[in-house]
Amino acid sequence: MTDDRNSTNKYVIDDLLYLMDRLRDPEDGCPWDLKQSFKTIVPHTIEETYEVVDAIERQDWPHLMDELGDLLFQVVFYARLGGEQNSFQWDDIVDNVVRKLLRRHPHVFPEGTLESRVELGRKITEAEINANWDRIKAEEKRLALHSNSAKEKQPASLLRDVPVALPAMSRALKIQKKASSVGFDWPDVAPVLAKVREELDELEQALKLSDSANVSESASATERDARHIEEEFGDILFACANLARFIKVDPEMALRRTNDKFIRRFQRVEALAQEQETPLTEATLEQMDGFWEQAKKEGI
Repeated sequence: MTDDRNSTNKYVIDDLLYLMDRLRDPEDGCPWDLKQSFKTIVPHTIEETYEVVDAIERQDWPHLMDELGDLLFQVVFYARLGGEQNSFQWDDIVDNVVRKLLRRHPHVFPEGTLESRVELGRKITEAEINANWDRIKAEEKRLALHSNSAKEKQPASLLRDVPVALPAMSRALKIQKKASSVGFDWPDVAPVLAKVREELDELEQALKLSDSANVSESASATERDARHIEEEFGDILFACANLARFIKVDPEMALRRTNDKFIRRFQRVEALAQEQETPLTEATLEQMDGFWEQAKKEGI
């Protein structure tokens, strides 16, 4: 393959695949790329995914283009590794996703082919689209569970394929949605709110028990108290994830925005302290609270 491109002749996906082949070439490839495996690349994939999200939230479109390229390279890297162990190739990834999306969009591709189209004037409601999507995914899941159970001799479970590596809050949402798909769910938001309050009460009780415990209790008992408190706190977060699902809020996004809001307000607190020539390390809590309230009044 020759490289005769200039500013008007752009590289294409085949060039990226070729570049990946060169990086993994055992004769003259890149030493760093050659020693990588599926497992070692995962942290980079997670990082690149978050950088894509960050660029979108900041509406930094040139940076987003760059980050999407980095994320695409992760997929190409996995495809190369899959090919090396004869598990799958790049073409298999593309073929699989196209077939899946054709199957899941019968309202666009009625015959399951790229060429097929719905008749002109045919309209489909969002409710019908969602119903079709859920039905098709449920059938795919049923077939996958049956296939995996036959291969692995393990009982099928609706929750087996929830990715362990997901952020904990996102994983909680997926677990809850899957359980809900078979009717294991609260009827409405009221008992979910009650559950959040119940879990808060249980954490408060665990903290009181820990505080009132004899100071001379054994290290193992102290560890049990700590685990109990952690468990109760985890129950609160799980209940909050459930609440987010019911009120149709993405908890990850909500917390990211709250983090950003806190940063903006705290930076204003720092600025106000500087204006009054009061280093934060020397400011009282009451002074900092006053700065904070002023930041809020300013709409920050």
